[in-house]
Amino acid sequence: MDRALRRKLANYVFIGLCLLGTGIALLSLALILWSLFTQGFGGLNLHLFTMDTPAAGSEGGLRNAIVGSVLMCGVAMIIAIVVGILAGTWLAEIGGDTPYGHAVRFLNDVLLSAPSILIGVFVAQILVTGSPFALGHFSGWAGAVALAILATPIVTRTTEDILNLQPNALREAGMALGASQFTTIRTIIWKAAGAGLLTGGLLGFARISGETAPLLFTALGNQFFNADMGQAMESLPHVMYNFALTPYEDLNKLAWAAALLVALAVLGVNILGRWLGRDKNAGH
Repeated sequence: MDRALRRKLANYVFIGLCLLGTGIALLSLALILWSLFTQGFGGLNLHLFTMDTPAAGSEGGLRNAIVGSVLMCGVAMIIAIVVGILAGTWLAEIGGDTPYGHAVRFLNDVLLSAPSILIGVFVAQILVTGSPFALGHFSGWAGAVALAILATPIVTRTTEDILNLQPNALREAGMALGASQFTTIRTIIWKAAGAGLLTGGLLGFARISGETAPLLFTALGNQFFNADMGQAMESLPHVMYNFALTPYEDLNKLAWAAALLVALAVLGVNILGRWLGRDKNAGH
């Protein structure tokens, strides 16, 4: 009886600690969202989407920063998804057990934990100044490449993990029907792992959506509206960084509004991704 009582007690303690940890995480999330909504909701208006970032004391919005963030994150995610899914597929299906595969996996894990500011400095040396490929000035392309380097390892790791979870029976069935390895992966394995691949893309987007450090060295910022990625571009994280440090209340208000927009964008993309993934799973 004492042994059974100890087991029950240990079980209750473990469940209680799990509930406590979950409650702390949810409370932290609720406090963050509450501060974002209370501080940033008042800054949401039509001018926010139709006017560019202002000087202190004048009326303005975040149009240039919103467009810049959408363009740079969009290009970065296209690069990250293409490269990450192909690299993760190669690691899971083709060369993962070779010495070269182990080296690629190790370097990918190193990039996962690399500080974003180092990525920004590296890309600045390659695409801004210091190499034959450099444009000689800040640009949205350099910012997009820096963000892509941050997101690609996440997509690669997630792709490899989700493909390794797919049963070998799917691969054997495709081969038994006479399909090539490429056709089997493209039409069977990727389709079965669609929800997981989508999750990898969402994680990559969440990783780069609020990054400021790499953009300071690559895209820099631009107070005026610019949709040319060959020139310096503004972004929402850069606006948050600059305006939050100023002593002017109107600029602080725009910084909170920018933070709220980033949070809503990440939340909206995740909800949309989960909904699309649910529909795919329901179809199967």
